[in-house]
Amino acid sequence: MSLIAGPLLLLTGTLLRLGVPFFFPHQLAAYQRQPMVITTAYGLFLAGTIALWPGIVAVAVRIGATRPVWALWGGTLVMFGLFARTFHYGINTFAFSLVDSTGLSTATGAVSAYYTYPEWVASSLTIAVMLGWIILAAGCFLSRTLRLAPAIALALMSGLMVGVLKGSSWASAVQVAGLTVAFVPLGVAYLRGADRPSRRTVLRTMPLIVLFLAASLILGQLG
Repeated sequence: MSLIAGPLLLLTGTLLRLGVPFFFPHQLAAYQRQPMVITTAYGLFLAGTIALWPGIVAVAVRIGATRPVWALWGGTLVMFGLFARTFHYGINTFAFSLVDSTGLSTATGAVSAYYTYPEWVASSLTIAVMLGWIILAAGCFLSRTLRLAPAIALALMSGLMVGVLKGSSWASAVQVAGLTVAFVPLGVAYLRGADRPSRRTVLRTMPLIVLFLAASLILGQLG
């Protein structure tokens, strides 16, 4: 499910931001004009980033059966890249709240000041963001997890920009579409080969999942 839902969420969030100039002043201005659209776009992208990690683990395990070094490096670096994107999206959310509470010019100034702030941890993961997808794609091809064309499509993710309030371009849409082309069919194949839960298991598990999701949403909003 991660390999299906993660890329589709990322692609939907990416496409919703098309048409807005790429850099942060324009992203903040677009939020002021269309808060629901921009919030939804960024929220979907964040949800896709978080949802993707189990799929990355599953792919790395599959690669590791025949190419353990490629699996170790590719899976680890991609996971580090997901951590970096999640960090930046926390800043994005705070910046949007500044637009509401202090105004567009103040929020723009705050983000501009952040870009000069010497942050070392997440910024040091940029090379992981770029190299991880290439190594993982190569491992997918060498282990026959993916054919050549889907592996190349997956490697396109290495060019997806990372940072605070980075918008969408047609290039980023192509890059995330490459992830979708590579992973969604693989996720479908995983589902077809998986054991089917019994009716009793489904009836016992689904209410717990619904209750957990509801409690997470409510408690999250209560702080």
